[in-house]
Amino acid sequence: MTPVLEEQRALTVPTAPHTGVAVDERAARRTLRAQVAHLERELAEGFVAAFPRVGLDWSVPAPGGPRLLELGELERLRDDLAQQVARARRALAARAAEEAQRRVLLERMLLEPRRHKWVRVTRAELGEPGCGAWHVRPRLGLIGMLMGWWQVKLSSGCPLARGSRPSATPPRAR
Repeated sequence: MTPVLEEQRALTVPTAPHTGVAVDERAARRTLRAQVAHLERELAEGFVAAFPRVGLDWSVPAPGGPRLLELGELERLRDDLAQQVARARRALAARAAEEAQRRVLLERMLLEPRRHKWVRVTRAELGEPGCGAWHVRPRLGLIGMLMGWWQVKLSSGCPLARGSRPSATPPRAR
């Protein structure tokens, strides 16, 4: 026998003879389905907790449509969901840290507007729903800017909705 064949025989894993006993996968499937359901619930709870925020990925991977998944596919689904939950948690924590920094900036703007000339903080940056922004501006325009009179103004909210303009030519009669 050649040395290559001997090495291949040494590397092959001996398999147990087939005994004809059917393996019961029900317990493993039940456990994996419970883990997948738990991870999906965590993902949904994270979505609800982060509701006004946008831009976070909360989608659940779908492995090829409705069908009965094999044990390996269930394990892959569980692992993918666990990674997705971890990514969503990290993104939410990063967003919360950014919002906390913007809140601190807003407090400093309100205390010392002169040090934060022309700085603007929006409600979206604070994680709050709706429109609006705090903006440090000079009081009384150019005169206030020259005199050093700075103030923080809160915008009135969302811009007015603009519908379609009426056309210059009247519609033809039918």
